[in-house]
Amino acid sequence: MKRKSIRLSYVFAALILLTVQRTEAQKKSAVYSAAKKTVKVYLTAKGTNHRMQHTETLTFKDSPQPVETEVAVFVDPSKTFQTMLGIGGALTDASAEVFYKLPKDKQQELLTAYYDKDKGIGYTIGRTTIQSSDFSSDTYSYIKEGDVSLKSFDVSHDKRYRIPFIKEVTKAAGGKLTLFATPWSPPGWMKSNNDVLHGGKLLAKYDQPWANFYIKFIQTYEKLGIPIWGLSVQNEPMATQTWESCLYTAEEERDFIKNFLGPTLYKAGMQNKKLIIWDHNRDLLYQRASTVLEDPKAAKYVWGIGFHWYETWTGAGMNFENTRLVNKAFPDKNLIFTEGCVEKFDFNRLNDWSLGERYGLSMINDFNAGTVGWTDWNILLDEKGGPNHVGNFCFAPIHADTRNGTLIYTNSYYYLGHFSKFIHPGAKRIISAASRDKLLTTAYINPDGKLAVVVMNKGDEDIEYSLWIKGKAAKTKALAHSIATLVVD
Repeated sequence: MKRKSIRLSYVFAALILLTVQRTEAQKKSAVYSAAKKTVKVYLTAKGTNHRMQHTETLTFKDSPQPVETEVAVFVDPSKTFQTMLGIGGALTDASAEVFYKLPKDKQQELLTAYYDKDKGIGYTIGRTTIQSSDFSSDTYSYIKEGDVSLKSFDVSHDKRYRIPFIKEVTKAAGGKLTLFATPWSPPGWMKSNNDVLHGGKLLAKYDQPWANFYIKFIQTYEKLGIPIWGLSVQNEPMATQTWESCLYTAEEERDFIKNFLGPTLYKAGMQNKKLIIWDHNRDLLYQRASTVLEDPKAAKYVWGIGFHWYETWTGAGMNFENTRLVNKAFPDKNLIFTEGCVEKFDFNRLNDWSLGERYGLSMINDFNAGTVGWTDWNILLDEKGGPNHVGNFCFAPIHADTRNGTLIYTNSYYYLGHFSKFIHPGAKRIISAASRDKLLTTAYINPDGKLAVVVMNKGDEDIEYSLWIKGKAAKTKALAHSIATLVVD
């Protein structure tokens, strides 16, 4: 009787397994149908009052074969790619200082605008600095000179503005924020130039104390109630700046990770912290990634490769192809955009439409190249584009005019929102291909099954087109200099 019972158990288990396999196969083979679905169009357009505004609801009609003269955006939800980690911006000293100069109602407005999923644009990622950066009012360190044991480690500076600011942001984001941290420079006395500014290199004798410094920062912030999701090794490691900076060649970054930072994270029980390399422009992206990741002893510690968009001032261009090549060459590692903003702040340019179009161009191309997360630079700056202790004033999506306590929304805020509000963490990128190069597009299927298709028109003319999904089409128009998110439900 016992043997018979065992045999029956095996039979039942096999039947259950077969049923599960068939169900999964059916799911994979199921063809997405747009029939009976509607499309809500949310639009931001130059020369109109539309700012992420619901302007129309479309329905699908049969369209078995588009003709060549028609313009179409072809979407295929059955082909999925990377999973969205999230979209957000940096929580710098500058943003925190400006935030606390605002009246309480404007502080709340800002938090709602960025982090509320319904009333705002639903940011879920944050980046902060380890010690000072150019977007601090001063240069400072957490330790006293010569303290290799880190006994003097103290983040009192951050407790005035930045730490309470990050806590307010996290609360506004629903209690959870994917926060990563980046150093701009070790203390000056640890460097070859004895200066926290102007580049220089980490001296070899301080490799281990500096690796310990990251651990100390994470432990200190987490004790204060701020979880750290990840960290990057160094901000812009090939740039000698007039502000906080430190240089690493690809080989030096590789060896620091392999011999010091990686093992130190593991020894501290921080294997789950996501380690990001490079954190600089797309121009040298492949060289850095290949040098570090082709060494298995270094690569095992690396979660992903971070990159910026500032190639234009080096004369290198936007270089989206480099991002695609890294994704193809190292598909087991993640790409994350870690910083970007429009530089050379000018108050008279706050209504310049090109500000937002720079974001749209970068985000669509970055996501289509395999990027899993996208992080803007300062979420808030003042009417001068600061504060900044070296005069490197820049644009942010929202500026505060501290002279009268008001907020100024640039169109960058809305362009960012067309992604962050409608494409949620956990969403899968899907095929979205335009039949004309005047339209830029990317698309995702969200965890709730809704599609979010972003379509951008940088040109001077309106373009009529159809959203085409598996033999069904919904007609609409991309206004000149516009971005739209089409939500299919």
